[in-house]
Amino acid sequence: MKKSSTIFLQVVIVLIGIVALGIMIRFPLTEGRATNLDLFSIYADPFIIYGYAVSIAFFVALYKAFKLLGYIGQNKVFSLGSVKALRTIKYCAIVLSISIVMAVLFIMTSHNKDDDPAGFIAMGILTTFISIVIATAAAVFEKTLQSAVDIKSENDLTV
Repeated sequence: MKKSSTIFLQVVIVLIGIVALGIMIRFPLTEGRATNLDLFSIYADPFIIYGYAVSIAFFVALYKAFKLLGYIGQNKVFSLGSVKALRTIKYCAIVLSISIVMAVLFIMTSHNKDDDPAGFIAMGILTTFISIVIATAAAVFEKTLQSAVDIKSENDLTV
């Protein structure tokens, strides 16, 4: 892969992180329940705090994807660092999917009877599906890359 392609993808990952951070900061201020609350009460909401705690896995996965692209740019794809980065991305995607399902179940059981949680549930299903697809792809790439690293290390020992 050309160096310019990996740099472009790294810039895209940084932009995704900045946009996600911006949404996390701005969204609670515009959410329906927060219209009459002070700033401390908005960010002290347990569901908002849960969202911030879960987002740690998202940002760790973004960092590891950035790092993986760095390995690709340095032609170190077949290294243990790449395998570890893919493994971390897989675990982060699994944690995200489980956390999103837990949030959807919480909203389904405890929402106000006047509210319609269908939009949140639909977004939860979509993001859970995306997380599962990412976890599956990372697992397949991890297994393939681990096999290639094992073959490379065996060839290095025999030479």
